[in-house]
Amino acid sequence: MPDRNCGREKEIRQKYDTFASFYNLIEGIPELFVIRHLRKKLIPQATGKVLEIAVGTGKNLCYYPEICQITGIDNSTAMVKIARKRMKKLKRHVTFFIMDASTLAFRDQSFDTVVSSLCLCTFADPVAALIEMDRVCRTDGQILLLEHGRSSQKWLRSLQDCTVDCCVKGLGCHWNREPLNLIRQAGLRIVYAQCSFLGVFYLIKARPSGVFGNTA
Repeated sequence: MPDRNCGREKEIRQKYDTFASFYNLIEGIPELFVIRHLRKKLIPQATGKVLEIAVGTGKNLCYYPEICQITGIDNSTAMVKIARKRMKKLKRHVTFFIMDASTLAFRDQSFDTVVSSLCLCTFADPVAALIEMDRVCRTDGQILLLEHGRSSQKWLRSLQDCTVDCCVKGLGCHWNREPLNLIRQAGLRIVYAQCSFLGVFYLIKARPSGVFGNTA
C-alpha cells in the first residue's frame, strides 16, 4: 500500500479507537429506522466459513445463521473490544483479528462468504479492499455488502458533495462514494443490487471475479 494510504489508514484507526465507546450512539437513528432492517435482510444469506471485513462493534453478529463459522477483522482494537463483549452476550464463537482490509493475512479462497457493511466509505483504498475480498473468497462463494453512498436525489447529492470534507475530517467517512462503481472497478460480478432511502443505502450480492483460480 502506498505511504499515503498507510497514513490515511492510521488516521482512520485512531479516529475509530477514539470514538468506539459512543459509535453506536452516532449511528443510532439510521440504525433504528433503516440499517437494522437491511442487516436483517442481508446477513442471514451468509453460509459456511464467513469473513466479516471491518466488523466494528459487531452489529451484524446476531443475524448470522448459527451454523456459520465467523471470522471478523478490523483495524481498530477499541471497536473489536466492544465486538467481543457483544459476542459473549450472544454466546456466539467468533475469531477476531486486528487487520487492515487492504492487506488481509489469509490465503486465497479461504472463505465461503465475505461480508462488509458500511465500510467502503472509510477505506483509504476501497478498490484494493474489494480486490482482497475477491481474493479470499472461494470462486463459488459470495460477497455480501451493505453500503451507503452518493444519493440518487440531486439535492442530497449536492449536500453530500458540499459536506464530504467535513465528514472525512470528523468521522473518516467519504459519504459520496459510489459503491457500485467501486465494485465494478474491482472486477467483482454483481448478482443483484437494491437501493433504498433516497438512493443512499445499497444491498449488494456479488460473486468473485474468478481471477484467483479454481476452488481447491
